[in-house]
Amino acid sequence: MKHSTIPQTRRGHRGGPARRIGRTLALVLPVVLVLSGTLAVTRVNWTGSSSSSVLMASDVSSASVSSKAAPRAPQDVLRDRLMTELQDRNPGVALTHLQQAVNGHPALARHCGSIARALGKAAVRIYGPARAQSYARPVCDTAFASGVLSAHS
Repeated sequence: MKHSTIPQTRRGHRGGPARRIGRTLALVLPVVLVLSGTLAVTRVNWTGSSSSSVLMASDVSSASVSSKAAPRAPQDVLRDRLMTELQDRNPGVALTHLQQAVNGHPALARHCGSIARALGKAAVRIYGPARAQSYARPVCDTAFASGVLSAHS
């Protein structure tokens, strides 16, 4: 009996623990960075006056940080919630909720394309290009498909 020298793996999967750890980090790290607020701290001026202030995380000393968190922009809250749904459920659910949010709050419409593109890019990282594209819908024109394409290119 002749045996192959190529190691066989279950169901054709290649890679070992390092690949699984890498994929896990690729999924978890962006979420942790966004949720921990290490990228930037933004204060949104809702009064409409021209004096708006934006604070970068590197400009804020620990002594000047108050116990209250700065309010986040609605589109950022929506993007984070939809990214979580994309990971927990599937891109189709996230796209449906994006469309419902835009229908319910028309002010979010100008952010719809960028949110859908971000969802498309995240879907490629999680599901791969072919499966991610299968979830494409005409939400915000074709921004989700555009995100899938840009992440795949």
